[in-house]
Amino acid sequence: MKEKGLVDFFETYLLKKPIFTNKLVLQSNYTPDQIFHRDEQVTQIAQVLAPVLRGDKPSNIFLYGKTGTGKTLTAKYTTQQLLKITQQKKLPIKVIYVNCKLKKLADTEYRLVAQLLREYGKQIPPTGLPTDEVYHHFFTTLDKEAHHLLLILDEIDQLIGKAGDELLYNLTRINSELKNTQITLIGISNDLMFTETLDPRVKSSLSEEELIFPPYNALQIQQILQERAKLAFDPESLGEGLLEKCAAFAAREHGDARRALELLRVAGEIAERQNETQIKINHLDKAEEKIERDRILDIVNTQPKQHQTTLLAILHACAQNTGVFTGEIYSLYEKYCEQTGLRPLTQRRISDVIAELDMLGIIKANVISKGRYGRTREIRLSINEVLVQKVKHTLAEELGIWS
Repeated sequence: MKEKGLVDFFETYLLKKPIFTNKLVLQSNYTPDQIFHRDEQVTQIAQVLAPVLRGDKPSNIFLYGKTGTGKTLTAKYTTQQLLKITQQKKLPIKVIYVNCKLKKLADTEYRLVAQLLREYGKQIPPTGLPTDEVYHHFFTTLDKEAHHLLLILDEIDQLIGKAGDELLYNLTRINSELKNTQITLIGISNDLMFTETLDPRVKSSLSEEELIFPPYNALQIQQILQERAKLAFDPESLGEGLLEKCAAFAAREHGDARRALELLRVAGEIAERQNETQIKINHLDKAEEKIERDRILDIVNTQPKQHQTTLLAILHACAQNTGVFTGEIYSLYEKYCEQTGLRPLTQRRISDVIAELDMLGIIKANVISKGRYGRTREIRLSINEVLVQKVKHTLAEELGIWS
């Protein structure tokens, strides 16, 4: 587009009546004034954390549930309400939220502790110092003034999968060495079995409370959408049946309210780009297709190296045959481990990894009986060929394997 044409385009865009009145309320980091269908969970978290108001250390608490079930929202909302009381009463309580999924921010032990120090106004280089020295800075900074830290670690399983569970051990044991300060962990994970994989000494030091978040149903998601839509759009911007279909899409995807809000936002953006004044069902269909593509690539990017290597083996094996078996995958997997310097997991463990990839919706793995020869899994891809090529390219870059 030439300069004059581009200027005309921007001027025309500014003259158009916008579809959105406040797009921010559809973003995942928005915390509303009222949370629907999570009263029980809000109450339970509040009951666990309340002792901090009297200067006592609350139990660590871990929140589990599938993506989009309100874990992060509920944790942020409850701690924000708690902070209102602490500010009124001038109580020395600090809340820090960290998303451990964010690369180069909190995806290693060093980076996480450096980020926590930045929250206290201390500048630490992103790399370069010995980890012990960074911990020393953190320890002295924490203990400088008496207070209680409520540390929310979102997607904590992602961090532990990359950095190991020594970090959790260090964060829980540090309380016994601090004189003026105490730390309470609020861990958030999509993996219900997360703590089962921890070292026993780490698990015992956590002494955590656990809270499970069930998926939302279609009617609950519909109400959440209706409340956000009132703030996000002009009423005339929404086509007939749009919110109902959006809620049905999300309920089908394990009750994911975050996905419903994202669908609505992306559908609105697509309608705007097409110079439409109203979001219609066809915009929702296009939004679902785009989000699914982005979701798969995001999942692939955040998987541990062992999972990525297994998936690459599956993609290459399935390129030759429609359905392949675990044994064929394992042979390719061992070859890629040798190329990347990874220590191969056992075939039984790779079967577990395949089951996890199945749950994520990237593949379909059906268990087939071979009579006296036992059972195996027949594996097929659940993603289209265009996406397969993008995933292959992503994995090749992550692992440094080009074949």
